[in-house]
Amino acid sequence: MTIREQLEEREARYLSQYAALSRNTKGRMRDEPQCDIRPVFQRDRDRILHCKAFRRLKQKTQVFLLPSGDHYRTRLTHTLEVSQNARTIAKALRLNEDLVEAIALGHDLGHTPFGHAGERALNTVYHFSHNKQSLRVVDCIEKEGRGLNLTWEVRDGILNHQTAGRPHTLEGQVLRISDKLAYIYHDMDDAIRGGILTEDDIPQDIRAMLGNSCKERLNRLIHDVITNSMDRPEICMSPAVERAMTDLRKFMFENVYLNPKAKGEEDKAVHMIEQLFAYYMKRPEALPQQFKNALEHTDVSREQVVCDHIAGMTDSYAVKKFQDYFVPESWKI
Repeated sequence: MTIREQLEEREARYLSQYAALSRNTKGRMRDEPQCDIRPVFQRDRDRILHCKAFRRLKQKTQVFLLPSGDHYRTRLTHTLEVSQNARTIAKALRLNEDLVEAIALGHDLGHTPFGHAGERALNTVYHFSHNKQSLRVVDCIEKEGRGLNLTWEVRDGILNHQTAGRPHTLEGQVLRISDKLAYIYHDMDDAIRGGILTEDDIPQDIRAMLGNSCKERLNRLIHDVITNSMDRPEICMSPAVERAMTDLRKFMFENVYLNPKAKGEEDKAVHMIEQLFAYYMKRPEALPQQFKNALEHTDVSREQVVCDHIAGMTDSYAVKKFQDYFVPESWKI
């Protein structure tokens, strides 16, 4: 037996009856030889970890645009915190950690610069959602248009990671709830650090149910998911804790995500993205060669190709391109 086959056999013996086994994958978009060492989901995780879109997450906004402090979250650190939450839950439930981690590392690859402000801007000019874009990244943008050729299970988890999604594996369900737990936890932590909130601002009934610090609340939520999902064919929470989490999320929207103090620069970011979109629509020759090739050799619309390019930008690169195209330089002799 190869090392991969030994690992697959170990999965079959140890993992829950509800886990997705690597050897039972529904396969890839294109058939390819198996690795002799790594099961398919571990291989997918490695492909995502080494792709360029993953590295660019380090310079993409999570909540606060272009923060000056070193300790605010970026889209990359958000992704890593989601991954750790998901692996903790998956390990406790004896689900497939490799699958959970692969979905986690890939779930936000399609996110725009400037966070959800950038997403709203692209959705205004062209129908756009970051979960679908994340799937486009792994399917047909990475590797110079060849894509990463991931398994069906990883692709399903990436596409369905939002609240409204319906993942077909429990690992996908774990990721969907872990994403929510992560951003509720770390966005509040960043908001407190940034002086947007104080701990005393959080309603007492929420603190009574979930805890009196960000750390206590995350711990309570993860324990509740594990306790209520053990040996069950679905990932769920207790009604009381789920209500408290929903109330906390609503509190975050009212006091952080829609707070002018925290989000006052977003209108500028939206304007910047809209202007870049209009510029590339009029001047497709300004696109990088990969995207010009997509226009010339595929049936993908110009709008989609322009979105592909802009969504892949980091915050700083989007600012630079805006300056290049719209801000005049001083005259030089």
